[in-house]
Amino acid sequence: MITVSINGEPRQFPQAISIAAFIEEMGLTGKRIALERNGEIVPRSTFATQQLADGDRLEVVVAVGGG
Repeated sequence: MITVSINGEPRQFPQAISIAAFIEEMGLTGKRIALERNGEIVPRSTFATQQLADGDRLEVVVAVGGG
């Protein structure tokens, strides 16, 4: 079991997961997002290869269009 802080809210996962799997689980697949992990921007090209770890702090921003 790992605990990750997402936009300041703790969330538990049964095991370490990739950032890509996290995005899918959160329902953000296909959306324009920016993701910061422990104070550093995570490039979209590395989402599939980076694993979340216990204690990670994520900030997720979803771009919203309008007019």
